[in-house]
Amino acid sequence: MNISTSDPDLSTVATRLEDALRATMDGEVAFDDYSRHIFSRDASMYSITPLGVAFPRHADDVAAAVRAAGEHGVPIVARGAGTSLAGQTVGPGLVLDLSRYMNRILEIDPEARTALVEIGVVQDQLNQAAAAHGLMFGPDTSTSNRATIGGMIGNNSAGSGSRTYGMTIDHVRALDVVLSDGSRARLEPVDEIERKRRATAQTLEGRIYQALPELVIAEEAAIKAGMPTFWRRACGYRLDRLMGFGADKPFDLAKFVVGAEGTLVVATHALVDLVPKPARTVYAVGHFTDTVSAIAATADALSCEPHQVELMDRTILELSRQKIEYAELGNILVGDPGALLFVSFSGDDEARLVADLDRLELLWRQNGHGYHTLRAITSADQAALLKVRKSSLGLLMAAGEGTRRPLAFVEDTAVDPAHLAEYTKRFKEILDEHELEAGFYGHCSVGCLHIRPFVDLTEPSEVIKMRTVAEAVKDLVAEYGGVNSSEHGDGLARSEFNREIFGDELYEAMRKVKRLFDPDNIMNPGKIVDAPPMTDNLRDRDALPPAPPLTTALTFEVVGGMRGAADRCMNIGLCRKSTSGVMCPSYIATKNEEHATRGRANALVKALSEPDPHAALGGERLHEILDLCLMCKACKSECPMSVDMASLKAETLSHHHEIHGTPLRSRAFGSIRLLNRIGSATAPLSNLPGRNGFARRMMDRTLGITAARPLPVFQRVNLLRWFRRRDVTVGQAPLGTVNWLADSFTTFTEPHIGAAAIELLERSGWRVELASGGCCGRSSMSKGLLDDAKKKASTLVRSLSEDTEPGSPIVGCEPSCLFMLRDEHVALLPDSTSVRAIAERVRQVEELLVEAIDARRLTLRADSPLAGRRIVFHGHCHQKAEVGTAATMALLRRIPGVEVVEIDSGCCGMAGSFGFESEHYEMSMTVGGDRLFPTLAAEPEDTIVAATGVSCRQQIFHGAGRTAWHPVELVREALAGPE
Repeated sequence: MNISTSDPDLSTVATRLEDALRATMDGEVAFDDYSRHIFSRDASMYSITPLGVAFPRHADDVAAAVRAAGEHGVPIVARGAGTSLAGQTVGPGLVLDLSRYMNRILEIDPEARTALVEIGVVQDQLNQAAAAHGLMFGPDTSTSNRATIGGMIGNNSAGSGSRTYGMTIDHVRALDVVLSDGSRARLEPVDEIERKRRATAQTLEGRIYQALPELVIAEEAAIKAGMPTFWRRACGYRLDRLMGFGADKPFDLAKFVVGAEGTLVVATHALVDLVPKPARTVYAVGHFTDTVSAIAATADALSCEPHQVELMDRTILELSRQKIEYAELGNILVGDPGALLFVSFSGDDEARLVADLDRLELLWRQNGHGYHTLRAITSADQAALLKVRKSSLGLLMAAGEGTRRPLAFVEDTAVDPAHLAEYTKRFKEILDEHELEAGFYGHCSVGCLHIRPFVDLTEPSEVIKMRTVAEAVKDLVAEYGGVNSSEHGDGLARSEFNREIFGDELYEAMRKVKRLFDPDNIMNPGKIVDAPPMTDNLRDRDALPPAPPLTTALTFEVVGGMRGAADRCMNIGLCRKSTSGVMCPSYIATKNEEHATRGRANALVKALSEPDPHAALGGERLHEILDLCLMCKACKSECPMSVDMASLKAETLSHHHEIHGTPLRSRAFGSIRLLNRIGSATAPLSNLPGRNGFARRMMDRTLGITAARPLPVFQRVNLLRWFRRRDVTVGQAPLGTVNWLADSFTTFTEPHIGAAAIELLERSGWRVELASGGCCGRSSMSKGLLDDAKKKASTLVRSLSEDTEPGSPIVGCEPSCLFMLRDEHVALLPDSTSVRAIAERVRQVEELLVEAIDARRLTLRADSPLAGRRIVFHGHCHQKAEVGTAATMALLRRIPGVEVVEIDSGCCGMAGSFGFESEHYEMSMTVGGDRLFPTLAAEPEDTIVAATGVSCRQQIFHGAGRTAWHPVELVREALAGPE
């Protein structure tokens, strides 16, 4: 279902509603086509274009939006992170994004063990605040770094620890809500006297308190007969929770609306219970040859009373090995397991927890379960394992190709764990019968497996097959007394089957509930009751026309070209995380969906689906959406789908320039090597304008280069001159030749870094040649000057091919330039065999130095000035995206007597030229101020700061007032000792 505002009637409604919202709300509204498309999708297989989007700032805004929508007959879809897997957060009408502004923790009461939060608070955000009091929110979803409390309430989310902590419904004490007529209400447990008092009000709230108890009493038999008995369920309306109210049991509407998917009320605030946070958690990770064997070992695990038992099959493991983010896992596992079983024990007594591991391992050994049990006791032991386990969904999604994707339509069933092995076997038989491949992972301890078959919904036969399988699995679940949805809700994927699941009487009672709360059917209609067929509104079949032809400068090596590269996004929302990693810095700063990788990818999909995609790529609204992308490339590694927004933005900018012309500033930054070379040749005179206020103001006005940031200082004796003039004795070079890439930045402004590295390499046994054949094209690429970038890439590749020894390593100290040879050059020159040959020769200088130290060709002094010092390391975004920081950390740890810590500080915010641009300066500082600056401010003055990126060092000096050193400088210092 897609609403077109070109329809005269709908266009009039949209205009009137937008005007009404702007007049009554403090928050923003967006009714443009791009915003509507961005919010037409969630993490499900569905897509419905809304009429508009509102961003409430507070509860009064929510009430105003609901009233206005009701007056105009427009449905409401409340939305948090938009990570719903069954289509709960897409729909026609007005989408309320409750995550952007309504995300404050208002109070934590350690004595009562409660938290009062706005509904857009993220689960990890709450847990971080609660941890200071030794508390946490019990339900622990795998999406905890972006899932909002409101979304968890709407869905009745659970997570891996539900065996211990239950579901969200078990932790909600009270809710402030907006009812369907725009009135406000407080939902909480009330005794019979208070319920009757509230029932006398001549309001919608009063009618609910009057009629709902009568309905519960009248339908008690239907509730008992029709409600599934399995405890872990996220389906239908929870009328069973209201049964038996009276003198001994309060009437609790707060719990009743949990799991209602926004179809009854819109919550604005929640009072939730907190639970004690265990001091320790330990893991036993059983290795099994296949999934069946792993599930068979679950009973023994459960007999040990664990906190959780989680399954991961070979499909997920193999996918993790293909991602830099999860490479460390391969060093931990033993053999080639077909499945892993994660069994955790939590508590405060480590000795007792270890004893639990002993008991489990003995049981598994006695009963012949598995071939190895890995113990993970410390946080360091657990990090790589848990990172992969929490990313199972994203990793599985990444296995899709084109429109053949792993889809969520039977992935949320649950049965008693006692039946899980037999149930899984029969489930697999259904898939095999229909020739469907799927990945298996999930919560064995509660009988819930997430199974996602690969289906291509653009093929009519595949749609039919999907429905057939959904119906067969539904029947299988019923046979085992399970539930069709155990934590991910009904949404569009499962609501259609609710009449059959609950029976006619109970289903009709649920329809009465809906009419009571929402007489005009404006609250997220089509979910739970009166739903469309599950095969309506399919994203890949219904939402997009075939991709029109488009000529691109870059090669996008995925099915569907540039649109296919953008459309790989499956909207699971990992780019909305804000407490770890790098992705996505501009979203972290703005909390605006369009500034997340997901929002930008969806906007590009829309542009690339227009009849003239070239013209659409030049559109100003699209340019606005992409403008704050720092091109950090974190999405390439941290996004499970590897959506490479940096390349997509570069290509988009090139089309924008073709249509509108190339700005002077972009041309200037694209010529950075030439400008830096001239600056070096004319230093120190060339440094004077950077210190002159008038000159800086003129640069701001004419070029848009901010006067607020210091400019780099040119060095007269640059690396090229130093290399030519140095007095060096040519000795033996048993390791052969290594080529030092003279990048366009440090070569002219920080030549001492290259000099230090070259000296270290020569001391290690290498003969160093300076590769100075031109600019790699990084700056041109970042500005969308792709023809210029292609020429520079071609020139440099030719120089490296002709002027260096075949097979000799190419190293450098600036990650953005060095890794340009490995990545973007291949995309710019896809037909060049020389490019790929050069790419294979690229290595990090840190790798060569670690090898030299370990082979004792390079000796570092134990009494160097660094001994006893603490080093904190901030990695370059491109380095993290391409190869990770392991080599750099390994090198720093080779320095005797130092403590080395890699700080999880995100993106520094500089992003090359981005931080120098007047309109981006404040954003640059905001990004740096999120984690990097505060982290460094908390470090003692004698802590040494290390950073591999030239931009990072500039930003650290400017924003944190600290000098950052390149790691090779520190190693050189340890080698040379005090002067």
